[in-house]
Amino acid sequence: MALVVVLAAVAACADGPPATTPVPPAPGTYMGRTIATTMHYTGAPWLVRGSREREEGTTLLLEKLAIEPGTTLCDLGCGNGYYTIPMARLTGPTGRVYAVDIQGEMLEMLEAAATAAGVGNIEPTLGTVVDPKLPEGVIDLVILVDVYHEMSHPAQMLAAIRESLAEGGRLVLVEFRGEDPKVPIKPLHKMTKVQIRKELEANGFKLTADFDGLPMQHMMTFTIDGATKGPGPAPPP
Repeated sequence: MALVVVLAAVAACADGPPATTPVPPAPGTYMGRTIATTMHYTGAPWLVRGSREREEGTTLLLEKLAIEPGTTLCDLGCGNGYYTIPMARLTGPTGRVYAVDIQGEMLEMLEAAATAAGVGNIEPTLGTVVDPKLPEGVIDLVILVDVYHEMSHPAQMLAAIRESLAEGGRLVLVEFRGEDPKVPIKPLHKMTKVQIRKELEANGFKLTADFDGLPMQHMMTFTIDGATKGPGPAPPP
């Protein structure tokens, strides 16, 4: 018996640790759109600037989400938690918010802010550029605020979001209006409704609500297209 155990251990060592899935090269463009560079964590103070409520109507945005107590939410690309903390308060102690970012420094800022605010139902989650590390089939609402246009691998991320959504779950995209030259944001960091729908619908989502009441941004709600959840269509190049 001892020999069997030793041989098994040797075999396990020879196999080594499980291989990780390699990240494919970033395409740089997607469906005719140039992908913007992710904002570095050193720019985090801009996310909590005092003028943000006036510029973006953040309270109205939260109201339009219609978050119910006890729901499971995801703030994807959460940064330092500008939306995460009020979302956690809205879903309450019986709910949960997965706060996902690809920069650990952002999550450290978020955790400090959540502690200071006395909010404990937040799950800081370090994702990757192809995987938000969300549980499957449990998320009632995923929101991306000025984040989607910076995702280096949009098709892979949309597939992962599809798998994370619960039955009837929603994906809400908030992006600065690319059609409006008066919106004082660089073109790479804006998106048109046509482009948003083009990309989301190609990846198995359908538009279910479109709110135009924010000062400078689109707020578009999508759900999974079709009666059953599946892997979705093959992502376009």
